[in-house]
Order: sequence, then C-alpha cells, then structure tokens
Amino acid sequence: MPRAIWTGAISFGLVTVPVKLYSAVDRKNVRFHQLSGKTGVRVAQKRVDPQTDEEVPYQDIVKGYEIAPDRYVRIEPAELDSLEPKKTKTIEIEEFVELSQIDPIYYDHPYYLAPATGGAKPYRLLLEAMEHTGKVAIARVVIRSKEQLVAVRPMGVALGMSTMLFPDEVLPPDRLDEVTEAAKVKTTKRELEIAEQLIESLAGDFEPGKFRDTYRDEVLALIERKAEGKDIAVQPPAEEVRAPAPDLMSALKASLDAVRAAGDGGEKRKKPKPAAKKAGAKKPPAKAGASRTPAKR
Repeated sequence: MPRAIWTGAISFGLVTVPVKLYSAVDRKNVRFHQLSGKTGVRVAQKRVDPQTDEEVPYQDIVKGYEIAPDRYVRIEPAELDSLEPKKTKTIEIEEFVELSQIDPIYYDHPYYLAPATGGAKPYRLLLEAMEHTGKVAIARVVIRSKEQLVAVRPMGVALGMSTMLFPDEVLPPDRLDEVTEAAKVKTTKRELEIAEQLIESLAGDFEPGKFRDTYRDEVLALIERKAEGKDIAVQPPAEEVRAPAPDLMSALKASLDAVRAAGDGGEKRKKPKPAAKKAGAKKPPAKAGASRTPAKR
C-alpha cells in the first residue's frame, strides 16, 4: 500500500474535502554509482574548501547567492525561514477553467488525490461536478515549505493534481532565432494539403501501453548479462550514410504513398469516426492524461 506524502483538504467555497496526496509516477531510471576504477569501491564525495584543501563540516556550510563571478550574498537559515509561506493543510481553489485553456508546458509533476477519513462523499461530489462541467480547478498549496500552483482535474475514478510552472519559469519559443526565422517561411497550398493527408493517414488513438523505454530495457539486459559473467562484445558504431535529401514535395508524396501502401497490406491505422452526437448530449469527462506530455517535466 503506497504511503501518502501529504494530507490536508481541498477547499472551494464553504465546502471542505479531506484528502491524501500520492505521487502518480514511479520513475524507472537506471541509476549508477561512481566506483574507483582500481579498487571497485564506491567513491565518497566530500565538500572541500579549494583554498585550504580541507574538508568542510556540514554544520559549517552556509548558503550563498552568486551576484557576480566569485561574489556571493550570504543568506542565513533564519532569514529564509522568515520568508517561508504559511504552512497550511489546504488546497485553496481559486478558479475553475477549461482543460483546453492550459498549455501542457505548464504541467510539472502529477499526483493522485484520494479521499481521507470522512471525505468520500464531498470527494465524489467534486469529481462528478468537474466531470459534468468539463472544468479544471486551479489552486495553490504549500508542499515541503514551497507554495505550488496546481491543477486539479478528474482522472477516471480519482482526482488528479499536477503541480504547475509559474509563467516566468516558461521560456517563450520566439527567443530562439531559428524559430523566428522559420516563422517567416511560406508554404504552398499543395504542400499543406499533402502534409495534412499524411497526418490523417497516421492518425490513431493514443495507447500508452504500446510504448516502452527501449534504451532502459537494453541497459537492464546488459547489466543482467554482465552480472551472470557473460562477455560483452562492443560493436563499433556503424557509419551513418545520409542519402541526398529530396525536395519537400517529393518527400511528402513518397511518405504518403508508403503509408497508404502499408495500410492496404494490413489493418488500417485510422479508425472510423464515431457517429455525430445529438444536440444537447452531455459532454464526456476529460480522460486521464489529456492535454499533456509537460507538463512538466
């Protein structure tokens, strides 16, 4: 049973929903330790003063903010403590917005919210109300002494909460010269038509289960083989030979023809569109993972 990393309540209006917070991800990174190449022993990292070459005890470490090369403003722990946001146990909802209005780039880390003792009924009520209205709650919460901007939304039978980046943390794309120059390029109507056909021919439903981190799988397989004492033959990288790039229109047509030929030989990638909904039909709830990576992050 996972352990809650935070307990508190969602507050909107005069309604309070007791909740517990759980991480929604389990990172699968392969982590390596640094070892001595001579002895095979794990290397210890020490804090050393470069002027004296002496190790600095942890209790003598202070925080400093660099304002110029080798110039620092020293900050005392008590000074930082005085600026910490008020520690509350409440997710304060400030407004409800449309999910489509949130650019995925603002999402950071995903969590699940579960009802705490006595919170099942208001929890379920809030979840269903947000499903029916298609809204996402924007709120603030203090986690680990840091105020977080968060988005709370229905994710199936649970409420999901994603921490969000503040606007000044997101860099605008037009700061990249290459992007600015590309924005000046003109495309033809025919190029756009074929590009749209190519996109439609590759369209399908997102099924996350069919994607795997193949690099991580290969690294773990390598570790297992070496742990069993097997010899590993490292192959030299193959020399990459690039064919001359065709012109854009030829590349688009060739890509479209290849996709169509593959579709004729097997199951069609594109599924038939559902029948049009009747007027007044209820808007379906947002699916888990909609409008995301990235939210990150």
